[in-house]
Amino acid sequence: MASFDVLVIGGGPGGYVAAIRAAQLGLRVACVEKRDALGGTCLNVGCIPSKALLHASELYAEAASGTLSKFGIGIKGLELDLAAMLKEKAKAVTELTQGIAFLFRKNKVTWLKGAAAFEGPGEVRVGDEIVTADHIVIATGSEPAFPPGLAPDGEVIVTSTEALDFPEVPGHLIVVGGGYIGLEMGSVWKRLGADVTVIEYMPTIVPAMDADIITEFTKILAKQGLVLKTGMKVTAIARDGARAEVTVEPAEGGAAETMMADRVLLAVGRRPNTDGLALEKAGVAVNARGQIEVDHQFRTNVPHIRAIGDVIPGPMLAHKAMDEGHAVAEWIAGRVGHVNPDVIPAVVYTMPEAASVGLTEAEAKAKGHHVRVGQFPFLANSRAKTNRDTAGFVKIIADAQTDRVLGVHILGSMAGTMIAQAAQAMEFGASSEDIALTCHAHPTHSEAMKEAAIAVRGTALHI
Repeated sequence: MASFDVLVIGGGPGGYVAAIRAAQLGLRVACVEKRDALGGTCLNVGCIPSKALLHASELYAEAASGTLSKFGIGIKGLELDLAAMLKEKAKAVTELTQGIAFLFRKNKVTWLKGAAAFEGPGEVRVGDEIVTADHIVIATGSEPAFPPGLAPDGEVIVTSTEALDFPEVPGHLIVVGGGYIGLEMGSVWKRLGADVTVIEYMPTIVPAMDADIITEFTKILAKQGLVLKTGMKVTAIARDGARAEVTVEPAEGGAAETMMADRVLLAVGRRPNTDGLALEKAGVAVNARGQIEVDHQFRTNVPHIRAIGDVIPGPMLAHKAMDEGHAVAEWIAGRVGHVNPDVIPAVVYTMPEAASVGLTEAEAKAKGHHVRVGQFPFLANSRAKTNRDTAGFVKIIADAQTDRVLGVHILGSMAGTMIAQAAQAMEFGASSEDIALTCHAHPTHSEAMKEAAIAVRGTALHI
C-alpha cells in the first residue's frame, strides 16, 4: 500500500499545479490521472486545442477574405488543408502535455495512472491498488452538461471534444449555447466555410458580460456571418440519416420551427465531474448543484480532504483552478495561499476577443456603488489604426467616491492579453487615476486602457 503526504486526484490545470507546487515545498506527492496524457480537459480537448484552431482559422480567414490585399499582399491558389491544420493542433497539445509529464519527473511527483475512487476518508483505490495520504485534493474538473432530452451521439450531435476534430467543414453547423465555448467553436468553423447558427436560451449571447460589450459583440459576430438566435430554446434534436433536425421555439413560448444541420454542437454548460469518486465513502458532502463546498483553505467538510477547480463553486476557468492549485499546496504545507475570487478574468477567444474582470456596470450599481464609467474606442487608438483592426473598446468602471476600479471590460483583438493589466491593477486596489497616470508605451493597444481611465474622471485625450 503506497502512502504519500499529498494525493491529488485529477491531472488537469488545478491538479497538476497543486501537485507540482506541493512537491516543490518538500512534500511527497502523487497525482491520479485516468487519461493517457496529463493536462485534463483544458490541455487535451479544451482551451489549448481550441486556441490552436482559433489561431489557424483566423490566419485562413484573413488570407481567404482578401483583407491582406490592402497591405500589398496578394494570394493566389489558396486552399484549406484541414487535415494539416488538425495535425498541427494535435502537435501543440502533445508538446504541452509532455511538458507537464516532464515537470512531474523533475519535481518527483508520482503519476498514478487510472481512475480514483474513495474507499474511506484516507484511502483511495486506483485500479487494483489502495493509496493512502495525509492530505487529499480533489481536482477532477467538469464535463459537458446537457438539457433534458438532448444528448450527443458523438457523430452528428456532438460536444466540443468532437467539434475539435470534424473530418470536414460542415455545410451547416448549429451551436446550442451562446456562451464562450459555443461562440469560439462556431467562429472556427464559420471562418473555415460553414454556415453557423447559434441558439441561445437567454435574451443575449454571453449574458454574464457587461451590457455594452454584449451589444457591440453581437453586432460584430452578426457582421461576420454568424446567425444568432437569442431567446430561443431547443426542444428536440433528431437524427435524420447523416444530418440532424433541430426544433426550436421562443424561450417564453411560441411557434416552433425546425432546421436541418450537418452537425449540432451542444455547448450549454458544464457540471462537476465527481461521478465514480465514491465521495460518500469519504463522507464528503456536495450541494444541490453537485459541487463540493469548501472553506477559504479549500477544505471540505472532511478537513484533510480539499477540493479545487470546477468541482467547487465559482467560474469554471482553467486559470482559476491553477491559482487554487497553487494556493491549496501552500495551505497544506503550512503556509498561506491566496486567491481573490473577485479578480478572476474571463476571455472569449473569438476575433475580436471579449475579456472582463470584476463587476459589470449593472452588478456594480446593484451592489450599491455610485459609479463613474470611462470608455475609449480602438477606432481612436493609433496601433489599432495602423493594424487596420479597430473593432471594439475598453470600458472601466470605478466607484464615484473612492475612484477604486470595480471592473474592466474589453472588446478587441488584444483583449485577452490586455485584461491582465486590469486584473493586476484591481488586485492592488488601484484607482482609475492610478492607471491614467501610468505611462503606457506608444503606439500600443494598451494605450486604450490609459485613455479609458482618463475618461473615468474627465475627457480622454485622443477622442
